[in-house]
Amino acid sequence: MNEVMKVLTIIATVFIPITFVAEIYGMNFKYMPELDWKWRYLAVWGLISVITLGMIGYFKRKKWI
Repeated sequence: MNEVMKVLTIIATVFIPITFVAEIYGMNFKYMPELDWKWRYLAVWGLISVITLGMIGYFKRKKWI
């Protein structure tokens, strides 16, 4: 039971920041500077990837995964 709770906590912890970024960019903003960037889509995916890989790396360093 304890191992299952640890795995579920790690999964939730990884997805919470990704959900936050998706919520921000899912809103209908009229004036958001990065909406005019040519590479905005890739920049957001890059941000999501960095957050995810950083958190997974942190958990592996702590030997939680």
